[in-house]
Amino acid sequence: MPGLLAETSRYVPSVLWVWPFAAMLLAIALLPLVRGVAHWWERNTSKLMVAVALSLVTLGYYYFRNTGLELHVVSPPASKDAAAPGGAEAHADRPHVSAPGLETVVAVLRYAVVDEYIPFITLLFALYAIAGGILVQGDIRATPFVNTAVMAIGAPLASLIGTTGASMVLIRLLLRTNAERRYRVHTVVFFIFIVSNCGGLLLPTGDPPLFLGYLMGVPFPWTLQLWPEWLFMVGSLLAIYFVWDSWAYSHEPPERIALDYQRQAPVRAAGLVNVIWLLLVVLAIAVLDPHKAVPGTDWKPWPHLREAVQLVLVALSLATTPRGLRQANGFNYVAIGEVACLFLGIFITMQVPIELLRIKGPELELTHDWQYFWASGLLSSILDNAPTYVVYFTTAGAIHPPNLHYLAGVETATGEISIELLTALSCGAVFMGANTYIGNGPNFMVKSIAEQAGVKMPSFFGYVGYAVLVLFPLYIVMTVLFFHT
Repeated sequence: MPGLLAETSRYVPSVLWVWPFAAMLLAIALLPLVRGVAHWWERNTSKLMVAVALSLVTLGYYYFRNTGLELHVVSPPASKDAAAPGGAEAHADRPHVSAPGLETVVAVLRYAVVDEYIPFITLLFALYAIAGGILVQGDIRATPFVNTAVMAIGAPLASLIGTTGASMVLIRLLLRTNAERRYRVHTVVFFIFIVSNCGGLLLPTGDPPLFLGYLMGVPFPWTLQLWPEWLFMVGSLLAIYFVWDSWAYSHEPPERIALDYQRQAPVRAAGLVNVIWLLLVVLAIAVLDPHKAVPGTDWKPWPHLREAVQLVLVALSLATTPRGLRQANGFNYVAIGEVACLFLGIFITMQVPIELLRIKGPELELTHDWQYFWASGLLSSILDNAPTYVVYFTTAGAIHPPNLHYLAGVETATGEISIELLTALSCGAVFMGANTYIGNGPNFMVKSIAEQAGVKMPSFFGYVGYAVLVLFPLYIVMTVLFFHT
């Protein structure tokens, strides 16, 4: 479980020091639109330069401020019984206040990079690289029914092998299928909505926030209880997409439809050995938690053994995949490199807003499930959804409204957590990660792959426009149907 930065009782950071994080978001949103800068920004080295520069500003703030940080780790107890899913209870280790200056900077880097960024990017890299070795060949007719069926398959797959894994397996097939069509942007956008985000709600392996919830003691199969919310969101998006794509298909030039009909090839899969490596990645995520004993044993894995195993599985994938298969798949490391550069800056610069949330969060008096749905969701749109989930998970433990039901055997650092609030913040963090390109890791990867395939993807704000038009009405309906305590 990643370490968390907690506030000292004597110091609240100024909200003005959120500006490096805001600047990071604005760079992602605006630089691609600025003439003369857009071409420079396309290079991952340029993104890394901006990320490092803004990160250094944030680290400079922590170095020169005159107070340290109260540090603690939220983790389950070490008993054998607690190691099994459903038996863990979260607790806070004894806090330690870092000394101002270098020790505080080291603490920030430890939590932002070592405990959060490295596990995050390693998981994305492993799923991206291994899934890239699965070549789903063929070119089927790009009808609304076929496109909808691909996304319907991808939604449950996202819960099993993660939103990143499912996205990488299916996006290239979908792009090849629609290569002859003129109107393709909406298809990629809905793919991000459904496969890269909303589909991952049913298992902790589906999305990083749910994985952190599992590490904090939420039983592994508990998220399966969220199937009504999952079915509503995924089903609604599939229905909306089918209607939208049917309209777009009817407006395609006849010569493009004819060309699509002529260029058909049966679907075949190659590199299926990578399915084994993907499943082993999922297994490593589930059992190699350094704060828990491996089920059935008293042994707790070494720190970052989980990440090391994932990298070994990537190496095995590269060694066992037929040579040339990834090239035929159009695979390269540009998309994951873009995510790695941008999220390095996001993870470091967001430490100040996260610290503010931890200090002021309990004062917000959030007592209703709909508040957790919207608060966790909207923040997940601009912050990484994993630490946002943890903040509201902890906040929910401090709130004990009457008439709620509490999850047996699960406690945060501040107390028991109710099923209603946990359901709401889980749905908010996962679903609203689709609101922006930076809300969830696969979003940027799919965007980058689509652009390499010739799809002119919308700008940052253009994509947000799609989300406002399609997703927000569904969020409102979901609030009425599911979140009303």
